[in-house]
Amino acid sequence: MPSTTILGYQGEMTRRPHHPGGFGPGTRRGGARGADRWGGGFSPGERTARRVRRAAAPRGRYHTGTPLRPGMAVPSPWIALPLIVLMVGALGSAAAFTAFAAVSISPLFLLAVIAITAQRAGRRRVGPPQAAAAPRAAAPPWERARERFDALRVEYTAFECDAMAVLRLPALADVSVPSTGRFVEAFAEAQALDTDTRPADRAHAEAFVAAVDRAVRAWEAAQDAAERIRHSTLSSAERSSVERAIKLLTTARDSDNDAERHAAYAMARSELAKLERAGVLHLPKQAVAALENDGRGHLSA
Repeated sequence: MPSTTILGYQGEMTRRPHHPGGFGPGTRRGGARGADRWGGGFSPGERTARRVRRAAAPRGRYHTGTPLRPGMAVPSPWIALPLIVLMVGALGSAAAFTAFAAVSISPLFLLAVIAITAQRAGRRRVGPPQAAAAPRAAAPPWERARERFDALRVEYTAFECDAMAVLRLPALADVSVPSTGRFVEAFAEAQALDTDTRPADRAHAEAFVAAVDRAVRAWEAAQDAAERIRHSTLSSAERSSVERAIKLLTTARDSDNDAERHAAYAMARSELAKLERAGVLHLPKQAVAALENDGRGHLSA
């Protein structure tokens, strides 16, 4: 009976009549391997012995049902250990970065939510916005200037009537000192423009406001200059005389003994007279009158 040739995936094979439904031995391409697999060229006893040997041969650990071939290597656990460590480290770094990003971004996210909520709340507000409180009306320029000039006049008059203050700051009572001379002129100008009521002439009112401003600034400058000068221009004898007059006036004001007060005032007026004659001190007339009045008052008591 002629043979039949079949072409398939594993090459050319020949069907034998004595092997129904199968392939004959030795007909598969591949030589001995094909014969070994299909039992071709071996007796039944040899085939049985080969099957027993294949069944007893050790199988691969990681390839179930497939025997290890010559040259195949079994992977060692020591090789996989560094890979596992690297994978765990990478996962840990990713987790740490995720936590850091969450902590860093959370405040910004909260601020954004708060801003959006506030904006929406502002949009939902019903009704017109409340009007801002009206600023407190300032006093008119002339009235304000009149208040400033009254305060300046009280302060300057108190200085002129206090002999003790004049002794401590003699330059403030000496018009020959430039700063004091400028103040006296500015004060006189403002006093000449002063009126009990607001003048009808706008130019007059504006001139008074400007004069008061110059007088106030001149008074502050004269005070600063007198504080710097004090007794620096006096000789040692003149300074001693001023210090004695200050002590006598202090005793006359603080003593409870009438005779002691009278004697202290008399000696103080004598020292002040000497200083005036020497040109060291320029005692205002108001201070002299107040000093004499104080002395007479104690004598009458």
